[in-house]
Amino acid sequence: MPTQTVTHWPTLASFVLVGCCAAAVHFAAVVWLVAGHGWLPLLANVAGWCLAFCVSFLGQWRLTFRSRQARWQDAMPRFLTLSLAGFAMNETAYAAFLRWSGVRYDVLLALVLLGVAAITYVLSSRWAFRGSRPR
Repeated sequence: MPTQTVTHWPTLASFVLVGCCAAAVHFAAVVWLVAGHGWLPLLANVAGWCLAFCVSFLGQWRLTFRSRQARWQDAMPRFLTLSLAGFAMNETAYAAFLRWSGVRYDVLLALVLLGVAAITYVLSSRWAFRGSRPR
């Protein structure tokens, strides 16, 4: 059992690295649009997610889950479905926290992004990037 756990560390590390890059793009886009251009935080969050999705899919497909040999044509729709579900959780939680918490928008966004990332890892590794079954 310990050997199996050790073999997951490189995948988890890669997932975290790619996820941090995508989250940084998402976060920077939101802050840039809100602070620099007067966008509403929830609208800026949508734009940030769109940019982050591209970074995340390419990074996870090419780096993290490359050994699964999932075709991009199979993996992208699954990852998009997963990412949209994660974004729905993100946007719902973000809207609620913005309305009721009184905490700054950027702090809230960072917390929400971290929470959704944990769920995304489990579902990505088990479903979105699974390779094709042997025939």
